[in-house]
Amino acid sequence: MQSLWDEKEAAKYQGDLSLRVYTSRLLGQNPSLVLHGGGNTSVKLKEKNILGNLEDILYIKGSGWDLVSIKEAGFAPVRMPHLLELVKLDSLTDPQMVNELKTQMTTSTAPSPSVETLLHAALPYKYVDHTHADALVTITNTKDGLERIEKIYGDTVVIIPYVMPGFDLARVCAEIFASKATPKTIGMVLLNHGIFSFGPSAKESYQRMIDLVTLAEDYLKQEMSWTLARPEKVLELSYPTLELASLRREISHCAGFPVILASSCDQQKNFTFAQRDDIKQIALQGPATPDHIIRTKRIPLIGRDVQTYAQNYRFYFDRHAPQAKAPKIMLDPAPRIVIDPQLGVRAVGATATEAYVAADIYDHTIDIIERSTLLGGYQALPEQALFDMEYWELEQAKLNRSVTRAALKGEIALVTGAASGIGRACVESLLKRGAAVIGLDIQPAIVNLFKREDFLGVVCDITDEEAVKSAIAKSVETLGGLDILILNAGIFPPSVSIANLTGQQWQKVMNLNLDANLTLMRESYPYLKLAPRGARIVVIGSKNVPAPGFGVAAYSASKAALNQLARVAALEWGKDGIRINSLHPNAVFDTGIWNDEILEARAKHYGLTVEAYKTNNLLQVEIKSQDVAELAAEMCGDLFAKTTGAQVPVDGGNERVI
Repeated sequence: MQSLWDEKEAAKYQGDLSLRVYTSRLLGQNPSLVLHGGGNTSVKLKEKNILGNLEDILYIKGSGWDLVSIKEAGFAPVRMPHLLELVKLDSLTDPQMVNELKTQMTTSTAPSPSVETLLHAALPYKYVDHTHADALVTITNTKDGLERIEKIYGDTVVIIPYVMPGFDLARVCAEIFASKATPKTIGMVLLNHGIFSFGPSAKESYQRMIDLVTLAEDYLKQEMSWTLARPEKVLELSYPTLELASLRREISHCAGFPVILASSCDQQKNFTFAQRDDIKQIALQGPATPDHIIRTKRIPLIGRDVQTYAQNYRFYFDRHAPQAKAPKIMLDPAPRIVIDPQLGVRAVGATATEAYVAADIYDHTIDIIERSTLLGGYQALPEQALFDMEYWELEQAKLNRSVTRAALKGEIALVTGAASGIGRACVESLLKRGAAVIGLDIQPAIVNLFKREDFLGVVCDITDEEAVKSAIAKSVETLGGLDILILNAGIFPPSVSIANLTGQQWQKVMNLNLDANLTLMRESYPYLKLAPRGARIVVIGSKNVPAPGFGVAAYSASKAALNQLARVAALEWGKDGIRINSLHPNAVFDTGIWNDEILEARAKHYGLTVEAYKTNNLLQVEIKSQDVAELAAEMCGDLFAKTTGAQVPVDGGNERVI
């Protein structure tokens, strides 16, 4: 642990709540303390209400906010007196607790208070910090974790046995804390859950968290359980991409929706862990902390037998659902973590973001499991306790709030010529519909075109067959498969008559507009066959297919040949559930293939001004890249589910085409 407190930076934060924001962000910057919405912080303030009366208010992190990026608006203000009375009750259901918290908020537009609001209120300190520190959880997740925690901290912390978060935990903590706390107490440990620190100032509460977790890390070092063995020789990783795509298809069918298969950045660690001889013994105990179960499920799939995993999950549900306080409806039985010696550690998510969150959580879980194993043996909570958390109404609400019904959610698309024009617009349209997108382009700018987890930019010259194979393999390795192919990249050369057309000019156009697309289709085909909902290919053709123009023989011929290639593919690949349709745009001038010289030359050829040329169609409208992209994306959705081999003009109405 390293304290990130900086006096100059802290001076920029004026007021108690502002300093609460500052130290919350400091905690959030350290993933070994909190991950993806985990952890909680609070501060107790006195404020005047609209009547001028002074009230005690608890500001606590609101649901849906991450500590790393939280702002003052991310804290929910709740009246303290009512919270303290609630903690004294003998019982309080989850819906009742949520209702009581909301009715006691002083700002209606604030986020919902954390489910641990009552616990923060019950602790008699101005500032309270709560994390799921890896080092602390490592120690508590051993058979003698309690004794070890007592040895490390003595009477500086109050130790609480595991109780599920919510009202029961708040009541138990209030009772134990009242009888166990001393003037030396600076923190509280929740076994198998996390750690609290507190103090009269933001700095002191934060610093105590750093100090307490440092003690846990030092203990692990002392017990020779901190440094993890890693192979001296870097593993040569070779991914069986077709097997990965097959696994994704099977998991998707099991889940009932398309999924993404992602992994953490540390592939060496993933494969070293996956290839451990004792992997089944150490990885099938349960999550490091129950909070993670909604992201990773209770246990991972070891190997690739998805059906047996699903059957065992149903048995798990049937064993524990009868003991639940209220009737439960089983979640999908598909795994969220897969551990395989050839595939490493893969995380499953309905979106790229969900998959990467699960991958990140399990990356930390690997360290916790391995360190606990060195310390004497990893031991998670009993099944019933984990089931109760997985099916806890309030935890399920967190996931339900993030559920979207995007048309292409969980699907993986590859777009060529994606750095500009129609290609870039297609990427945007597909992302908007929930797909994860791989963008290929020869321009280096493609790599950073969109800085988000559901986009992968790959520099690729699609006329280079080996580069295409590599790009497709990288796409599958990164996200797990391929569902959609948008063939957009192309070249529109300067006007030249056939009499003056050289073989070199002709071949350059054919290489990019035709041959490269044949390579892309052929190399993608084995993966497209494995698309969970059936694959889709959209070819960005041209008006020149049905109505060629003067001086563009190579372009018109290449697009016509590509159109014929798509029709043959529709005939051959229909049996595989792959549908292929073509769009024929015309006069789309916000693309990379047009420049002022070409535009002026074409306008002059038709005896028009440039502006008149842009709207030279029956509807007198300008066709833009986004117009083409939106239709391309729609062709990948349910609206065109029963259409293949179609050719649709996007030209505002062209007399020659009609």
